[in-house]
Amino acid sequence: MADPKGFLTTGREVAKTRPAGERVKDWNEVYVPGSLLPIISKQAGRCMDCGIPFCHNGCPLGNLIPEWNDYAYREDWTAASERLHATNNFPEFTGRLCPAPCESACVLGINQPAVTIKNVEVSIIDKAWDSGDVTPQPPERLSGKTVAVIGSGPAGLAAAQQLTRAGHTVAVYERADRIGGLLRYGIPEFKMEKSHINRRIEQMRAEGTKFRTEVEIGKDIDAAKLRRRYDAVVIAAGATVSRDLPVPGRELNGVHFAMEYLPLANKVQEGDLTVSPISAEGKHVVVIGGGDTGADCVGTAHRQGAASVTQLEIMPKPGEERNANQPWPTFPMLYKVTSAHEEGGERVYSVSTTHFEGDEDGNVQALHLVEVEFKDGKLEQKSGTERRIPAQLVTLAMGFTGTDQANGLVQQFGLELDERGNVARDADFATNVGGVFVAGDAGRGQSLIVWAIAEGRSAARGVDRFLTGASALPAPIRPTDRSLMV
Repeated sequence: MADPKGFLTTGREVAKTRPAGERVKDWNEVYVPGSLLPIISKQAGRCMDCGIPFCHNGCPLGNLIPEWNDYAYREDWTAASERLHATNNFPEFTGRLCPAPCESACVLGINQPAVTIKNVEVSIIDKAWDSGDVTPQPPERLSGKTVAVIGSGPAGLAAAQQLTRAGHTVAVYERADRIGGLLRYGIPEFKMEKSHINRRIEQMRAEGTKFRTEVEIGKDIDAAKLRRRYDAVVIAAGATVSRDLPVPGRELNGVHFAMEYLPLANKVQEGDLTVSPISAEGKHVVVIGGGDTGADCVGTAHRQGAASVTQLEIMPKPGEERNANQPWPTFPMLYKVTSAHEEGGERVYSVSTTHFEGDEDGNVQALHLVEVEFKDGKLEQKSGTERRIPAQLVTLAMGFTGTDQANGLVQQFGLELDERGNVARDADFATNVGGVFVAGDAGRGQSLIVWAIAEGRSAARGVDRFLTGASALPAPIRPTDRSLMV
């Protein structure tokens, strides 16, 4: 145990953010550089090293949280990094982007603020990179087997790294111009600077993983031909089909999916563009969707100089405390204020968009909405609550409905889908096509980054066993496992 009295003597303290007025003028990460290290050892000491650490259940990776908390408390950063990497290929990603279901399941959280597990995690990995503890781990010998991984998001990268280290020759195919999937083009720079992806890719290259960008399987390469070229294939193409809003005026200029808007802002930061073709500068911006992607749109609009930003959510405003029907250690639906919300804008709950209004040139100018409420389990409009708000840019951030089928990948492989439109798989993450496996959102549906990495690691075990007859690779989850929720 780290500090036997730590949870009694030390209060919860989280990473400090830079002043909102300062950070909206740049695209750097919102946190004060170096602010965690002076406090993180004491924060790690708040961990009680529970007899049954429920944080393990909250985290699908099965992270050894009490162990690396203990090492962080003792400032043994090398040992902490080893324990952290034992279950997680990319803790610098999860430490910045995961909503931390482990903290919701923290035993201390029953009656006190939970341990700052996420902050401890990112402190350990950042220290490990700075001190040179993160090094390539090439395999001792090669198996002679080849694997293609389709998609370079967290699931694809995790599967690729595990299989490369197991001795297989792995090539990752990505249809975008850079590796990273939604980590690269869906996550704004202010949430995670892309240097974190770049150095991890270089580590993987040094281990032997090959990367092929601007190649879309199904269009540029026939999926069936790819299968014949490799001994096994892992589909980690994500659930990239955005949920649409089929209301009058949807066709107007200025109404875009979030995944049309956010990647362009990231391309500006990569140096590919001087100005985004879809910019919020000087415009009244409306973001439809109250989740993390919506918050990313809010923060991006602030940095582009929007005249105003309004975020709409069809569901009621969540409470700030756990509801009785969401008891510990489940992941509760709570009111969350992200760094983007701290920077300004208005959040409106329990409203539904009825239609968009345009000008004579076909550009969106306003949005009409109405308040809604649940009655007998159904969502109904409240009469007399209709109103109009100005909107020259609207982003649709209402989630995703499944993996892309328009490019022919599903049809060319001959893949079977489940009842939700995801690629069906068995207990080994194998599809109905021999030697073809699926990991991440393409098989699970839209989920969290921590689940994507767990899926990639687990699918790698299935592939390794298929190729060699046995596998020593870990499999933290089964395809049927779900979040600890009520």
